[in-house]
Amino acid sequence: MTNLAPDIVIVGGGIAGGTMATVLAKRGLQVCVLERETIYPDRVRGEWIAPWGVVEFKRLELLELLHDTGAIPVKRNVPYDENWTPDVAEKRALDFSALPPDLPLPLCIGHPTMCRAFAASAKAAGAQVLTGISDVKVTAGARPAVSCSLNGERLQLRPRLVIGADGRNSVLKKQLGFSVQADEPHNLLGGMLVANVPEWPRDVQAIGTEDRFHYFVFPQGTDLVRLYACFDFEDRQRFAGPEREARLLQAFRLKCLPYAEAILKGTPVSPFHAYSNEDHWIDDPTMPGAVLIGDAAGHNDPIMGQGLSIAIRDVRIVSDILLSTKDWDRIDFAPYVDERRERMRRLRIAAGFATRIRVEFGEAARQRRARVSNRMLERQLSPLPAAIIGPERLPAEAYTPETINLLIAP
Repeated sequence: MTNLAPDIVIVGGGIAGGTMATVLAKRGLQVCVLERETIYPDRVRGEWIAPWGVVEFKRLELLELLHDTGAIPVKRNVPYDENWTPDVAEKRALDFSALPPDLPLPLCIGHPTMCRAFAASAKAAGAQVLTGISDVKVTAGARPAVSCSLNGERLQLRPRLVIGADGRNSVLKKQLGFSVQADEPHNLLGGMLVANVPEWPRDVQAIGTEDRFHYFVFPQGTDLVRLYACFDFEDRQRFAGPEREARLLQAFRLKCLPYAEAILKGTPVSPFHAYSNEDHWIDDPTMPGAVLIGDAAGHNDPIMGQGLSIAIRDVRIVSDILLSTKDWDRIDFAPYVDERRERMRRLRIAAGFATRIRVEFGEAARQRRARVSNRMLERQLSPLPAAIIGPERLPAEAYTPETINLLIAP
C-alpha cells in the first residue's frame, strides 16, 4: 500500500484533466492524475473547438500546443443541404474570418491526439500522471480520500481537493451522488474517422440535412475527415450490426454534398458507434472536497459541438479560483457554479432549437429549415451563434421561447 498526499487529485486524464493538470502544475501545485486508459482510443468525442473555446485555450496559454500538435483552422462552414444546390450553399457559407477580431478561427484536431498532448504537457509541468488505473474509490469531505489500484498495488491518496474530469460516465459523479438532470432522448448521434479523402478542402466544414439524415464533415490531417451522423431512433437498424461502418459511409451518398463520391472512396479507420445525444446537467457540480468539470459536470447535446469549449472554460474558471485562494472551500467555487449553470442553460436552449430545425424530417420540416435559415440571415437574434461566439455574447432575449417561435413560425 502506497500513501500519497498531493494538493489535488484529478480523476480522468483526458483533455479536461490533462489541461487542468498542466495549468495547476505549472503554477507549482502538486497534482496527481488518475487515468484508466494506457492508450487513448478513438471514440466519438469532441474534436471541433468553437472560436470562443479557442479563446479559452489562448487564455490558458495552451493554444500554441494545439497548433504544434496539428490543429487545423477552419475558415468556412458550408450548409450543403437538400434545400440548396451546392453552388447556392457555397454562397450561403459562414465565413469564420469575418467574425469579430477578438474571435479566432475554429480548430479541428483529433481527440486522442489532444489527450496524448495534454497528458505529456501535464507531465512536463511536473504533474504525476498515472495510467492503467482501476477501481477508483472517492470519499468527499474537508479532507477527501481517494484510493485506486495500479499494477496490483492499492494506492491511498489524501489530497486537499478532488477534481472529477472522467467524462459523461463519471465514476466520481456516481460515487458522490451528484444529482443529474436530463432532457428526454430525441435522436441518435455517432461519428467515424475516414482516411484517404484528400479531396476534402482542409479549411472547410459542412453541416446539412438530406432526407432522414443529418450530417457533419470536419477535416483532419492531410487526408482525414471526421464524419458525424444524427438520425431518428426509428432508423437505428440502418446503422447497426457488423457492417455499420460501411453503411455509414454509404449514407454520405448525398445529392447535396459535392464531395460525396470522394468520401465514398475513403477508408474507415475507426469504429462507428451512435448514442443518445440529449443534454445532461448538474445544477451544482461541487461538494466539500470535490469539483466536477467537463462532461463529468454535465454535457450539452453534441449536435452543437460545444463539448471541448465547455470543458476548457471549466478548466479556466476553476483553475483561476484555485490559484487565487488558499482555502478551497466549497463557497469559493460559487462563481463557477453560477456561470456554468447559466452557460449550460443557454446552450441547452440553443441545442433544442438546432435539433428542431435539423433533425426533424419530412417536407414540413424541410420547409421550416429553409424558412428559419433565411430568417437567421436577416436577424441577428438567434441562439445558434452561441455555438460560435459563446453563449454569453448574446442578450438574454435570444434564449427565450418568443425568439425561437419568431424564427420557426410559418
